[in-house]
Amino acid sequence: MVSGSVNKKCVFHRNPILAEGCARMVWESPKGMDEYLRPTELCDCNDPAIRRRAQEIIKDIGTPKEAALLIFHHVRDRILFALDNLDVKASDTLRKGFGLCVGKTNLQVALLRSVGIPARYHQVVLSKNCLKGIVSSTTFNGTPERIWWHPWCECYISGRWMACETLFDKRLYEACLERGIITREQIPTIDWDGENDVIQVTPWILEDRGTHHNLDEEFRRAQKEAMPPRIIANMLLYFTNRYTNKLRSRGRVQ
Repeated sequence: MVSGSVNKKCVFHRNPILAEGCARMVWESPKGMDEYLRPTELCDCNDPAIRRRAQEIIKDIGTPKEAALLIFHHVRDRILFALDNLDVKASDTLRKGFGLCVGKTNLQVALLRSVGIPARYHQVVLSKNCLKGIVSSTTFNGTPERIWWHPWCECYISGRWMACETLFDKRLYEACLERGIITREQIPTIDWDGENDVIQVTPWILEDRGTHHNLDEEFRRAQKEAMPPRIIANMLLYFTNRYTNKLRSRGRVQ
């Protein structure tokens, strides 16, 4: 599966900004990409914590590609895969240190936008079998057959859009391979080189719903349709995430 492409020729220019009292270097946004750079209510890329973390990640890196790679690895491995509510702000996912596909993608988009790299969402419908063995059997059985709200991040670097999905962190991926929950044929790699698309969920895609600059309303709708009342959801999420954390640490899971 290939991400979309555009005919626009965009050139990044370095431009100093002031962040938290320190001069940092980011890139002037390419023309015609405003909708892929602006904040939304849930993708709050203008939040001070988001801006601060982005600057900590990229430091004085020299190119958008290098910055996008650092942000990719940070979100993939420092923000652990775990079930969560679906209408969560990027700044809240950053604070928690974990997230589901929605939370991790939303945070990745926000971090990229905060340093002037255009980023968007690619939405697909997945079979719930992508979660089999990764979440508890109770949670898996209660999950809709079609996960219609799944997004991954795409960023615009080197003159084109590239998919850079961060869903499963490296420790969880390796634990799932070790236990035979997933195979290398299903997910050959979770690494991204900044040159080629990486999409972790390809075997389970049922429908492609295209690319979007804003998915706030879809995430809110998914929260209403797929999740129980928040107080109950939070309790259920706590117990299923204990299962996933044991799997990640290669502990005994039931």
